[in-house]
Amino acid sequence: MLDDTDRRIIEVLERDARTSLRGIAEEVGVSLGTVSNRVKKLEENRVIKEYRVILDSEKVGWGLNVVIGLRIQKGRLIEIQEIIARDPRVYGVYDVTGEFDSMIIARASDRNDLDDLSKNLLSIDGVKRSVTHLVLNTVKESPTSFPK
Repeated sequence: MLDDTDRRIIEVLERDARTSLRGIAEEVGVSLGTVSNRVKKLEENRVIKEYRVILDSEKVGWGLNVVIGLRIQKGRLIEIQEIIARDPRVYGVYDVTGEFDSMIIARASDRNDLDDLSKNLLSIDGVKRSVTHLVLNTVKESPTSFPK
């Protein structure tokens, strides 16, 4: 279970994963050794899975964000999701409840690229139906660290 110190360390890293251990220690108000040990333990326990750069998708050429709902042939969900996940335009593949079996979050460079992505998804044997939603505006795209 995470304690308050762990949570505060994680909050600092979420704001800027490049913050030095010394900087974290100063901000959280604990020793450098404490931060070093806590971060190492959080990594070992896979609470912190990885550190990554978050890009501005439009500035690097991804002009369109889409959410795609898929109906998939019974018994083939995992197989088809693994195929879809290999497409570099896809950055999220989820099992969901409701009308669809899987939701895909993807980016496309333009309408032609989106057309290609949609046709590729529909051409996968076992995909019965897809509904693509174009994201018009992103209000929030970062998780809340901890449940209330």
